[in-house]
Amino acid sequence: MRYAYGLTSALLVGGAAISLVGGYPAGAQTAQNEGIEMQRAVPRAGAPESFADLTEQLQPAVVNISTRQQIEVQTRNSPFAGTPLEGMFGNRRSGGDAQPQTREGRSLGSGFIISADGFVVTNNHVVAPQTDRNGRPVGTIEEITVTFPDGKEYDAELVGTDPQSDLAVLKIQGGDDFPFVKFGGSEQARVGDWVIAIGNPFGLGGTVTSGIVSSVLRNTGSGAYDRYIQTDASINRGNSGGPLFDMQGNVIGINNAIISPTGGSVGIGFAIPADIATPIVEQLKSGEEIERGFLGVSIQPVDEDLAASLGLPKNQGEFVQLVQPDAPADNAGIRAGDIVTKVDGKAVTQDQTLSFLVANVKPGVTIPIELYREGKRRTVQATVGKRPSAEEMRNQQMFSQDAEPEMPDEADTESPIIEKLGLQVVPLSATIARQLGVSSDTTGLAIVAVNRNSDAARKGLQRRDIIKSANYQPVNSIEDLEKAVTEAEEGDRDAVLLQFQRPGGPTVYRAVRIR
Repeated sequence: MRYAYGLTSALLVGGAAISLVGGYPAGAQTAQNEGIEMQRAVPRAGAPESFADLTEQLQPAVVNISTRQQIEVQTRNSPFAGTPLEGMFGNRRSGGDAQPQTREGRSLGSGFIISADGFVVTNNHVVAPQTDRNGRPVGTIEEITVTFPDGKEYDAELVGTDPQSDLAVLKIQGGDDFPFVKFGGSEQARVGDWVIAIGNPFGLGGTVTSGIVSSVLRNTGSGAYDRYIQTDASINRGNSGGPLFDMQGNVIGINNAIISPTGGSVGIGFAIPADIATPIVEQLKSGEEIERGFLGVSIQPVDEDLAASLGLPKNQGEFVQLVQPDAPADNAGIRAGDIVTKVDGKAVTQDQTLSFLVANVKPGVTIPIELYREGKRRTVQATVGKRPSAEEMRNQQMFSQDAEPEMPDEADTESPIIEKLGLQVVPLSATIARQLGVSSDTTGLAIVAVNRNSDAARKGLQRRDIIKSANYQPVNSIEDLEKAVTEAEEGDRDAVLLQFQRPGGPTVYRAVRIR
């Protein structure tokens, strides 16, 4: 036992000497997971007896993040409007007198400090405004608060966000240096490695869970940056944005999501790998715009049946279902039915998808793309474009499928057009016009969905119809149509005269009753 104590003392003294040689001046702030500091905290090889020292060393740099936001609530007409019971059921107003109301909303998550001057990393969804079913913001962030384990609170500035990777960077100000941790290399993680997750699940304060890595590059099919570290360390609500540490104290992931039928942890949690997060975080810190590559194709994996039909190895390459007109893929000569096998020399696999490979190519760069077409292998040169925003992507794909989307619940929507007319509409852009097969200079509102119980449905209005005017006034925006409905109600009229065109058909008029 004395020998063990003596050895420990020798290591600590040696560590102090090395820190001087390594260039750290006395009293300088160093990372909580700096190599020399971590020598005292890391467990022995194999299953550790305790995570206590590791947790004590790392936890000061892990914070709670809370937001306060105002969410606009759309009031609905009272079902008793116009009856003696109208005033007995709240203060809901009808017609043009409806006033927007707001309620306070809050979100809760975790984050971690990555520099002594107060840069904080978390998930974008922790600090993003609440959205409706269409992904459009309905809230406004009014306050972001960062709380340390000792209870100290700081107002945070939102430096930058990247919704596609679900990352965000905040900044807090303080008189002293903050405890911080550094990113490690997630490529060194192996299935079976121990990891710990530190965060703030369910608002309980600093909570630590442990587990092992179940997969290093798990693909869940949710987007271009769909590559996660999977772990069975318990990750619950409030853990989002917190760090996933390896046994050397490196941040190898950012806790992000779970798969669960109950809403709680069932041992399937996901973290954004540090190798993906680090360059994005650095760009956000410096205020750079995040640009990703884009080809403009709809794809599906090559499953066993598809591979058998074409005589190809399964689980390799991706099948091109659709090519957007005038997109980079179209200009490069890629066609629907092609199977893309390599992008810039990198094989397309389940773990390394076409979307991921292209997203990591800088827009404007020309790269070779190897594909399989009609029994022959070909190589085309594609100049990668800039990936559109999430809203632009939704618009590009809005009418690419024949199936009508589910109509939003009137109680959850802000749009009086959905409530009053039973129509979900979008302004007609050049992209949508191309999908509908009309000229790019066509104006109006394209119908996305129609409530089957509405008068508009009874009058024959359908998805893909284009509304040209309302009460003889052109409608080029949703506000134009809302104004026509409001003016009709103020004039005690129960219907709006809509002029609409079906692509390839004549322009007709229909009087649609207001609900």
